[in-house]
Amino acid sequence: MNFKEENELKVKEIEEILNAYLPEEEGYQKIIMEAMKYSLMAGGKRIRPMLMKETFDMFGGTSKIIEPFMAAQEMIHTYSLVHDDLPAMDNDEYRRGRKTTHVVYGEAVAILAGDALLNFAFETAAKAFNIEPEASLRIGKALQILSAKAGIFGMIGGQVVDVRAEGQAISKNVVDFIYELKTSALIESSMMIGAVLAGASDTEIKMIERIAKNVGIAFQIQDDILDVTGDAEVLGKPIHSDEKNEKTTYVTLIGLERAKAEVERISEEAIALLYDLNTDCDYLECLLSSLIHREK
Repeated sequence: MNFKEENELKVKEIEEILNAYLPEEEGYQKIIMEAMKYSLMAGGKRIRPMLMKETFDMFGGTSKIIEPFMAAQEMIHTYSLVHDDLPAMDNDEYRRGRKTTHVVYGEAVAILAGDALLNFAFETAAKAFNIEPEASLRIGKALQILSAKAGIFGMIGGQVVDVRAEGQAISKNVVDFIYELKTSALIESSMMIGAVLAGASDTEIKMIERIAKNVGIAFQIQDDILDVTGDAEVLGKPIHSDEKNEKTTYVTLIGLERAKAEVERISEEAIALLYDLNTDCDYLECLLSSLIHREK
């Protein structure tokens, strides 16, 4: 089986897990469950739960304890996209080739759907205690990582600085700070949780955090590049949005070619660190490379 076929199979398995953990669409408030499902099941690469599962497998994890965390991580990622697309933020009408949540359900329900996904993510992750109660310490540590990397010292912190920086010239240090928190934090969270739940050592978890940080930064720089060079139909979202929103990016700071070279440098460092772990990581290496060098 080649990488593409294996990847498609893994995405299908993740989507089955997501469906299994979604709430039933019932009750007076069922529109919120519908909006949650519309947002969560809109497609995509399922990068974060896949990285979580592959890291879990790499460190010898075998149980279903990882599944509620996989679903929870994708719920958190999805809520951030729902809020990003709102008129008060990026004001995007399309995501992954279809209308965004606020266009379909209205702004109020979209805001609540994002809130619901965030809250339900932690309800979902906590179900790991029922699956493997004897692993409570590891589950608790994983929950700490999940919450911290999504919060004010993680993704939300990066989002705040990013929003405040729109229309302003900012330094490379500030851009790096935004990328490390806004994009890298959830990738770090995904891989660290996989390692924690599989019983990896503290040293190994720290190494995974460094690898994931590099992957996140390279991923975001590639996103900058695709916003300039990509095709809207292939990407499933508008291009030149950074220019429209007057955002400082790696492309505006150092130019297209140097941005491409930086992606190569950072990604090579991440792969080298992965090899230093001396684990069976062939698929994970291919996955990281495919994410960093993607065309959509």
